[in-house]
This record gives sequence, C-alpha cells and structure tokens, in this order.
Amino acid sequence: MSDQELAAAEQQLANSARRLAEGVAQALPGWVVAAVQSRLPRMDPQTREAAEAAGLAAAAEIGGQVAQLLAADIDDQRENPLALLRRAVRYPTEVLSAAGAPPIERDDFAIERFPDDVYDLIPASFADIHPDLQTPGLKWGAAKAFVHRRRHRQSG
Repeated sequence: MSDQELAAAEQQLANSARRLAEGVAQALPGWVVAAVQSRLPRMDPQTREAAEAAGLAAAAEIGGQVAQLLAADIDDQRENPLALLRRAVRYPTEVLSAAGAPPIERDDFAIERFPDDVYDLIPASFADIHPDLQTPGLKWGAAKAFVHRRRHRQSG
C-alpha cells in the first residue's frame, strides 16, 4: 500500500470516528431517558426532569470521553468506545435509584461481569444506545482494522 493510499484510509478512519463520536453525543441523552423509562414506565415529572439532566450530563462526560478516544491515534487507543459507553449506565442507574426503583433480577453472568448494573441496562452494542449508531460503529471498526493491518503488516 502506498503512502497516499494509507493516508486516504486514515482520513476515512478519521471521518468515521468523527461521525461515531457525534452520533454518540447526540444519542446519549435520549438513551438515558429511555433507560429510566424502561424500568419506570410511569415516570413522574421530577424523575423525567432528573433523567433528562442525567442524559445531558452523560453526553457531556461520556460523549466527551468517546470523542477524545476516537480522536486519538489508533495505536494509542487502549479502550474501545463501547467500553466507555458502558460507563454511561451509572446515569440512568442514579436516577432510578433516587426514584426508588427496585433492582431487577439478573443472570449470574450479568451479576459477575457488571455488578453495578442493578437495572440490567448495559449496552451490548452501539445499536443498544440508538439504532442509528450501528452503522457508524461498524464503519469505524472496519476502518480501524483496515488501517491497523496496513500499518502493522509484516513484510515477506
């Protein structure tokens, strides 16, 4: 692969990363509200207001962390964006706990792997945050893998 081709692939990766980061920041507020509503279908106005505020806080904090991660060179990325998104579960969890929602029954794997996710809200994929994130997440992952392989290909 020529230097020009690698540069074009890296630009495509940067564009994919930017689109994914923007999508995450836009989707997090709605995800937090939806997560709260999934466990408290009859939210009172105070709880809805708390969920909306928590969603904005999640977008600022977690969305910012995702953007920072995705802006970094791929060789410097020590986490993936979905791992960061999983940390956003604390926002709806805090709202649900404050509203008195009881924890739900979870399987042993969920309890062991995600002990603080007492409401079983952990996203398994980008689409769990919002369906519109699935394609940008896949495109970013494919672009990252492509660039990584080209950069680190063994000769001969």
